[in-house]
Formats: sequence, C-alpha cells, structure tokens
Amino acid sequence: MASFPYADVDSTQRAIAGQAEGFGRFAVGGLHGPLVTVTTLSDDGPGSLRDACRKPGPGWIVFKVSGTIRLSTYLSVDSHKTIDGRGERVKLTGKGLRLKECENVIVCNMEFEGGRGHDVDGIQVKPNSKHIWIDRCSFTDYDDGLIDITRGSTDITVSRCYFTQHDKTMLIGADPTHVGDRCIRVTIHHCFFDGTRQRQPRLRFGKVHLYNNYTRNWDIYAVCASVEAQIYSQCNIYEAGKKKKTFEFYTEKNHAY
Repeated sequence: MASFPYADVDSTQRAIAGQAEGFGRFAVGGLHGPLVTVTTLSDDGPGSLRDACRKPGPGWIVFKVSGTIRLSTYLSVDSHKTIDGRGERVKLTGKGLRLKECENVIVCNMEFEGGRGHDVDGIQVKPNSKHIWIDRCSFTDYDDGLIDITRGSTDITVSRCYFTQHDKTMLIGADPTHVGDRCIRVTIHHCFFDGTRQRQPRLRFGKVHLYNNYTRNWDIYAVCASVEAQIYSQCNIYEAGKKKKTFEFYTEKNHAY
C-alpha cells in the first residue's frame, strides 16, 4: 500500500497544522483562529488575500476563487496565519510574500510566478521570523530569489515544493558579515529543483538539513556553502546536465555568487 503525505491526519481542514517535519515542525499557523475566506482576486480591499493577511490575531485563510492575484507591492503576512490554497488554484504574480518579524506561519498549495522588481522574491523571510512551514508550493521566474531566508530567521521547513525556470533559487544567510545568521536552521525535503541555475540552496552560517530532494539540470552548481555553513545532505538525487559541479565550498573572497 502506498504511503501518502499526511496520511495519518484526519479529514478536517486544519489537520495539517503541526505536521511539518524538521526544524519547522512547531509551526501551527492560524490553527487557533477563525476561518477567513478570500472571495476576490483583487490586490486589496474586502475579501482580498492582502486584507486577510493583515487582520489582527490568528487566522486560517482559505479561497473560494481560483486564478491570478497581481500584487502591486509585497504582501506582508502577520504572525499566526495559514494561507491554505487547497481546493482552488491560486497564483501570485508581480511581487511576493514578505514574512517580517513574524512567527507561526504556514503557506500551503500556492503558486508563485513572474515576480518583477529589485529585490523581489517569491517568499522573503526576514528579519527574525521563526516557526515557518512552506509546503507544496510552486515557484518560477522571479527577478531575485524564489525563497530567501535571512537576518536571523530560523526554524523553517520547505517541503514538497517545485522550483523551475530561475537563476538564484534559494538564499539562506544574508551576507558574509551577518553573524546573526548563525542561529538559522532550515529543513528542505521532498522538493524538485528542475533546471534552476544555482542556489539549491546557497548557505552562509546556519544549519540546513537536505533530504529526499531531486535536483537536475542546474548550470553553475547545485548546492553551495561558505562562512561557517553546515549542511547535512541525505538521500538526495543530483542529475547533472552539462554542468557536473554538485557541491561548491569556498571563502567569500574567492566568489561572489
């Protein structure tokens, strides 16, 4: 008999809360808040995702519409929120999500495509955010990163996500001078990096556990570590295309990526 993700949970909508593996396992999102329903694809206003994300207190956000939400600015997510895209197909474009100084956030079953502008990431986690779970989302074609985790953000799991058509995929650790990123702990598992050029992930400081991921057809490297980085790579598949460099380790003086 096949084993499916979360087969041990019941059929209630919020049963996935607390089911993350790894460092983000304590994320329960908006488990203890009301159900908040998104009813429009508008960027803002009543019934919008932006309005739901800024409501005070915990909230479990679901969708009654499918389609594309064009974000004119970053969409900030407050603490104790779940953005649950199950049951509909919702794509975010233009900008992405910003998780700033928040905790207990779950983002599930969302699509991120076509983010434009300087420093625009699909999901930007900084600074000092914790207990985050990003699960079963797809990411493609942003001007900066697909997921960035920096500036003291920690206890995060990224699971069962699909990454494609992108250059600088996932940055963990801001820069070689930010020693505050020593606290970072991230788990990445069961993800598919499909033709992304580099940074699957790229790590400074911090600790990352990689397991059961599939990475193929990268360009520069698959995984990169520098400046006190600690990576535990377990049961991953790396299928090189023209490039053969899987892991890269260097000092910041020798490389700028």
